[in-house]
Amino acid sequence: MQKIKYSVIGTSWITNSFIEGANTVEGLQLDGVYSRSEERGKAFSEKVGAQRVFKSIEEVADSDTDFVYVASPNSCHYEQCKFLLENKKSVICEKPIATTSREFSKLFFLAEENNVRYFEAIMYMHTHNRYALKQMLNQIGNISSAYFDYSQLSSKYEALLAGELPNIFNPKMKTGALNDLGIYCVYPVIDLFGEPKSVIAQQHFLFTGADGAGSAILKYDDKIVTITYSKTAESRSKSQILGDKGTITIGSVSQLRGIKCYDNKGDIIDSLHDETKQSLMANEARSMYNFLTDFEHNKGLYYECAAMSQKVLACMEKMRTENGK
Repeated sequence: MQKIKYSVIGTSWITNSFIEGANTVEGLQLDGVYSRSEERGKAFSEKVGAQRVFKSIEEVADSDTDFVYVASPNSCHYEQCKFLLENKKSVICEKPIATTSREFSKLFFLAEENNVRYFEAIMYMHTHNRYALKQMLNQIGNISSAYFDYSQLSSKYEALLAGELPNIFNPKMKTGALNDLGIYCVYPVIDLFGEPKSVIAQQHFLFTGADGAGSAILKYDDKIVTITYSKTAESRSKSQILGDKGTITIGSVSQLRGIKCYDNKGDIIDSLHDETKQSLMANEARSMYNFLTDFEHNKGLYYECAAMSQKVLACMEKMRTENGK
């Protein structure tokens, strides 16, 4: 089996989760770690068993690592990915892969020019339940409405109230509720129902200038889809897709877990098996391995991922426009 070496940028819990998932993918080997703090880089490298620590992104680009997982702050994504792609390194970038659809297009075509791969680390596009959910839609008849929610009280919220400015609530870092959580709702909406005819959206902004919560109504010819998301409160509701013959409920819209299909009497007629978090992260890493070792047989998913990133970013831009952001 062909060996593929990868390196990571960033030392947060999400990077650790990616590595744990990648460790289960045969053929992948963790190469190096780069952090803006060399001290954090060394500590993280020892923790995850990396071969080396990079002192600069230039060292990453000059190395023989095959691809880079970018999990730096959102504000760093564009420039770091651009530099890596220019130096012919394939990239998996954490969501959001870019701030605008225009930025994404520039980097995607840069990757094409250099014959490397560039896609978003979004679990939804690589979970097996994505395809099963699409098939399940056929069981609930004509769909008239749907509701997708991801509202999770941020672990950094207390620090914000105490007067600190965590990155996730700092608009200079290009973060906030829509980029962090709302994106997980937009993905299934666009994937399952296509691009909406119109979008009506509102966001609640915190004193820092970052959005803490928001909602949107996406209008189609035959249905209305509602999205809600928040980092300042915890939701107890489930996402739902409503048809005239039944209803689908989704426990976790980001991981496509807890999916059940009910008939109009309230009886469960179908359900989907949950993947573990490690498996979901492994799917992303496995996709890159397949793109690099056998692109011809896997290019369908690759270009599908690109098209989805483009459409999702465009939809999120429309959602921001209502507030002039």
